[in-house]
Amino acid sequence: MTDAHATPAPTLRRLAAPLGVLGGVVAAFAYVATVDPNTPGHYPVCPLLKYTGIYCPGCGGLRSAYAVAHGDFGAALGLNALAVAGYAAFAVFWVVWASRTARGRPFEVPLRPAYVWGVAAVVIAFTIVRNLPVGAVLAP
Repeated sequence: MTDAHATPAPTLRRLAAPLGVLGGVVAAFAYVATVDPNTPGHYPVCPLLKYTGIYCPGCGGLRSAYAVAHGDFGAALGLNALAVAGYAAFAVFWVVWASRTARGRPFEVPLRPAYVWGVAAVVIAFTIVRNLPVGAVLAP
């Protein structure tokens, strides 16, 4: 005879890491949601933008997170589409991680060189295009 209450504890213990990461992300979004990055003085200015006038791939990311936290996904895409794609990729990654972990299955992320180079190419292309006149729609 098995005890029906024996399985939740191991499952919760296995889920400690995914739930801890989720808690950190929720806390970060909650902070950004309450401390508006559109108001000057709350966050540091991007040094690349300040000294060169060039938008880095993260420029507009905090304002994008603020917009996501307030449910304004159109504004979030306009502020930093790459960040929004990153938020969505993280959500998918986290759901797969948590579901596999809850079932006791291993979860590994295969970091093949082609994947790393592909992500780097997308980030570099995004950075270049958003700083060109033709890519002004990608600028924050």
